[in-house]
Amino acid sequence: MKNTNRFFCAAGLLLLSVPGMAALPAYLDGEPLPSLAPLVEQVTPAVVNIRVSQTVTRQSPFGDDAFRRFFGLPDIPGGSQEVASAGSGVIVDSENGYILTNHHVVEGADTIQISLVDGEILDAEIIGSDAATDIALLKVDADDLVEMPIGDSETVRVGDFVLAIGNPFGLGHTVTSGIVSALGRTGISRNGYEDFIQTDASINPGNSGGALVNMRGELVGINSAIISRSGGNVGIGFAVPTEIASSIMRQILDFGEVRRGLLGVSIQTIDSEVARALESTVDSGALIALVEPGSAAEEAGLRVDDIIVEINGEKISGAAELRNAIGLMGSGENVKIGYIRDGEEKSTTAVLGQQRVTRSVGSDIHPGLEGAEFASSSATSTGGVEVTGVEPGSPAAQRGLRPGDIITAVNRRPVRNLEQLTEIARANSILFLLVQRGDRALMLQIR
Repeated sequence: MKNTNRFFCAAGLLLLSVPGMAALPAYLDGEPLPSLAPLVEQVTPAVVNIRVSQTVTRQSPFGDDAFRRFFGLPDIPGGSQEVASAGSGVIVDSENGYILTNHHVVEGADTIQISLVDGEILDAEIIGSDAATDIALLKVDADDLVEMPIGDSETVRVGDFVLAIGNPFGLGHTVTSGIVSALGRTGISRNGYEDFIQTDASINPGNSGGALVNMRGELVGINSAIISRSGGNVGIGFAVPTEIASSIMRQILDFGEVRRGLLGVSIQTIDSEVARALESTVDSGALIALVEPGSAAEEAGLRVDDIIVEINGEKISGAAELRNAIGLMGSGENVKIGYIRDGEEKSTTAVLGQQRVTRSVGSDIHPGLEGAEFASSSATSTGGVEVTGVEPGSPAAQRGLRPGDIITAVNRRPVRNLEQLTEIARANSILFLLVQRGDRALMLQIR
């Protein structure tokens, strides 16, 4: 028992000696007692609870008019219903009332209210939002707000102690602790730009948009996602690094929108199998399959068959890493590109262009797609149209479309953008959509 006590005392002294940690109470009844309470008291007022209300359309339980008439079913009309959800946010500019949160927390909101730690409730508005990085910027008008300083997520190391502060399950301000479990995680949100911080600090539904805080009381991440079969915490949570969140916020404030960088190439991953087929000595990187005329890549002298292996000195292992690296930069930025041509190492500098993103609602494309929203972007190396949203109970939902689906062909004709999808859909009453959903492909019939 004495050995155990000595262990806990030693652990407490170790925590007290961590450089940069906020001041902790040193003793209680003459014994060392580590506590995170001073740090929590310092940062918690900058975290807010978010309540979102939106109106959704409820469809008739007996389907469309033709279905009801054919089977002689009663005409029970649908209607609208207000639904509420909860999330979290972080005040990062007290003077202007700016709050960082997740895009998915406020997406489709009719009204947004935030509550401070003292219980005060304020109305908030969306200044800008970016689905690809899951970051949104809100604004409130209030005095005496407390902001959280934004830390440098580039200095975060695996093993660093962190706090997660948010509004899990709508319970209100809640603090959990843990360490940084991993850095640079990808493949979590299939169609976004990712470079997640992984943590074992408990993150649950409602924590989304909340703060991941280092021991200096600085914001290093916006809590965004969890991996769980039950929907609750299993010790694997993910946060968007402040490097990304700050970049998105600056673009929203400077331009009123996110101006994501564009290199202008179609690419595919180089692995050992592809390298053998190409008789290449390089077994990782991104092979350029197409260079868009007039693009940043063409201006920088890149050609088809070049293999990109570095971006700004960082190794690139494949197409996904290159897409993330470029997509997380802003248009107009200079990027140093290391590549292999004919077995020789070369480098060039490109000035990124701006991605041309178009969006449309399903009702403007085809009656069977009503209730869905679509976006095409030149960021995708394989082309296609992304389903960015589906209203529950809508015709699009009833026919099986889900957010995140990528439509790659319609009636056996490949589609690379919204214009091609719209052209084919308007010329046909029945559509067969080839959809990529995760690692599998499926065919959906739309009437």
